[in-house]
Order: sequence, then structure tokens, then C-alpha cells
Amino acid sequence: MTTKIEGCSIYSQNEWLEKSSLLIDKDKIVSIGSNENQTADRTLQFPSTYKCLPGMIDMHIHGANGADTMDATPEALSTIATALAKEGTTSFLATTITQSVPLIEKALVNAGELIGHQKRGEAEIIGIHLEGPFINKEKTGAQPEEYILEPDCDLFDHWQQLCGDRIKEVTMAPEVKGGLDFIRHLKKQKVVASIGHTNGIDEDVIRAIDAGATQVTHLYNGMRGMHHREPGILGGALLHHDLYTELICDGHHVCQGMVNLAYKLKGSDRMILITDSMRAKCLNKGVYDLGGQDVFVDNGLALLKDGTIAGSVLKMKDSLRNILAFTDATLSDVVQMGAINPALQCGVFDHKGSIENGKDADLIVLNEQNELVLTICRGTIAYQKKEVH
Repeated sequence: MTTKIEGCSIYSQNEWLEKSSLLIDKDKIVSIGSNENQTADRTLQFPSTYKCLPGMIDMHIHGANGADTMDATPEALSTIATALAKEGTTSFLATTITQSVPLIEKALVNAGELIGHQKRGEAEIIGIHLEGPFINKEKTGAQPEEYILEPDCDLFDHWQQLCGDRIKEVTMAPEVKGGLDFIRHLKKQKVVASIGHTNGIDEDVIRAIDAGATQVTHLYNGMRGMHHREPGILGGALLHHDLYTELICDGHHVCQGMVNLAYKLKGSDRMILITDSMRAKCLNKGVYDLGGQDVFVDNGLALLKDGTIAGSVLKMKDSLRNILAFTDATLSDVVQMGAINPALQCGVFDHKGSIENGKDADLIVLNEQNELVLTICRGTIAYQKKEVH
């Protein structure tokens, strides 16, 4: 089946093609900007003020709509993947949490078996993000302290074997015993070592970069802050341009001013928009589980009993609009932070992350207010607002 999108501006090859069109054949983009005389099985016509962008890629997402990666069932991951498509996310890393080894392994096996066998119209699971258990007990956040382990290369290799080499990112603390050797091990396997849940200092950031770390998990959160006599992990993350920095742009985890500070220092070429959302996303006020802990959700904020922020209920479409409101970023910058950078880090930029011929037809369309009106996941319409015709 062929699908044609026309009339709107299309962001391709780092430029906006106004009043343009693109053609999708099955699950691939086959033509951009020269389709006036081509017919299609289905044509989606949009106003010239609408914009077509590559779908967003969420590298850090635990759950949504009542489901969590740690539920370790195909149904749970399918629920998450269906919900994410409705917020403009077309690909994601299924993210685990610090838990007992058996429960982590159950989640890894489940995700590994489902990858490549999903239903049409779902956001695609392109790998696994292992958040913990190799972190610092002094910066647990919402990670259960009793299950934290020292970095273990043999255990990691066993986990990779269990899930078919699907682990693409590991959040870990470089300053703990064995941390730097573990980063070197991850680098050899082309797995992203992301500095997070860490109480290290700037020197630890430098050592981690030298060992092969390329990313920082949820900037500002779960890390030693900045001091005028010691930059801390935060200062190191902002100072060292080699590092990509994840950011939860919900206005709760990080206030508007600090989002803007990070954007001005890192720029769109080194920031990655994530949601870090948990199962309560899409649901009402209430009490929900995260890693075996009760999380109290109210007014867009998820908290443990002691007041610790525990993941988010952020939707990617709102992250997109927030970063535009909090900074002077443009939609082109949003594409960089929400699609291109994560695609590069996940090693999938050859077929995802931008609108180019031959790439997967993972697309979103926004209206004049930058509200989501359409999501296409690998050529299948996954979300469609009524105004589309």
C-alpha cells in the first residue's frame, strides 16, 4: 500500500520543503518533494501551515497507560508501544529499573523476544536501556537501594546473551568500584555508557569520557550538583561537549530557567529529549507501582512517599512544546534533540531519525500550534486526529 502526504512543510536533509509532499511505499519513504504527478492508494492532504517531521525516539521510557517494562509481558510492552505512538514517539528503548537479578532478567528476556515481532502501528522497540543496577547508593532517586550492584562485566554479558544483544544503553555511576573498566567493556560492545545516579565529581566525568562514556542520564537529576569550587557531575556534563545529555522537559524535574541554561551551554546537537515516564502516564491521579515502590501521582507530578520525584508522566508531544516555550529552540532543533541525536546514539540513523528516501516511514505531523495531528509508524497510521482528511 502507498500513502502520500502533501501540502505541508516537510523537514528533510536539514531544510524545510514548503508545500511539499512525500510518498510512502509499505514501510519506507520512497520519494520526497517530487510527487505531484504520482498517485497513491491513500492521500493525506494538509494545510501549508502544518509541518511533517521525523518521529521522535525516546531513549528513556519505563512505562505508560498502566504498563511497565518490568512487568515482563508482551502485553505490557505492546500497551506502552501503542500509547507512545499517540504522543509522537515512533521508536524507543524499553527501560528497566534497579531490581533483583531474576526480575531484571525476566524483563530482558521478554523485551528481547518481542523486538522484531511487534504489531503494526506500534512505536518500535529498538533496544533496551538498562537503568541500574550499577549505580551509586548515594544517588538512588527512585531506584531501590537494596538491589544496587557493583558493575559486573560477566553479569552484563550474561544479560546481553539472554536478550539477544538488545541492550543499547546502560545508566551507571563511573566512580563506583569497577566503573571505568565497565565503561570500557561497554564501549567494546558499542553500548552507550550513560553517566547517571552518580555522586562523582568532574574528574570522574573526565575519566568516564576517556574510558568511553558518551552520554549523561536525565541531566540535573540523580547526580551531584554544581559548586563554585567543584563542578560536580552536573558541571562536567555541561562543560564537556563530547557528552550527549538526556533532559526531562516537563517543568517539574528541571525548571524552565535551568532547561534554558542547559540548552544554551550544550546546544541542540548534544541534547536528547526523553520522558522517563512510568506506568501512570495516560492515567488519572492515583497510586502506582515503580520498581516495587508506591508512586503518588497528582497534577503531572510523580513522587515517592518521601517526596522524591519518581519518573514522570510526561508525553513526548508535550516535551516538544515545552522545549520550544522554555528556550529559543526551533522545530529544526527539536528534530535534532528528539530524533537525530537518539538515532545516532542508538546506532539506527541509517534507517531512522530523519526523513530521507529509503528510511523507515516514521513520521509525525504538527499543526500551527505544534499540536500532534498524525503519527505514522513504519508506514502505518498509528494516531490520527479528526482534523486530518
